[in-house]
Amino acid sequence: MKIGELSKKTGVSIRMLRYYEEQGLLKPKRTVSGYREFDQKEVRTLERIKLLSSAGMNLATILLFLPCIRGEGLVFEPCDELRNLLYEQIRIADQKAAKLVESRKILDSFLSEIEKH
Repeated sequence: MKIGELSKKTGVSIRMLRYYEEQGLLKPKRTVSGYREFDQKEVRTLERIKLLSSAGMNLATILLFLPCIRGEGLVFEPCDELRNLLYEQIRIADQKAAKLVESRKILDSFLSEIEKH
């Protein structure tokens, strides 16, 4: 399938698909005339990218994870480097969650002050 079809199928913009290719996340074949040709493998890769991105991972980290996903599913090969990256990603997510809780408390206090008057 061409890049436009892949974009429609996955909901990922053409611009982002080109960027993912540039970053080494997608590796489409090229036709004789130079057009990108994507197959179902890239659709699965994009699903995985979206999942890892929704977990808060940046593209550099996702690039490290992608080769460790087996088959059709989202199962990772055991690997100490990936385990350490996961611990780091969890730590980062915990820090973000703590900051959000603090922001919520501050907003609640502002609202309480406003409602007093």
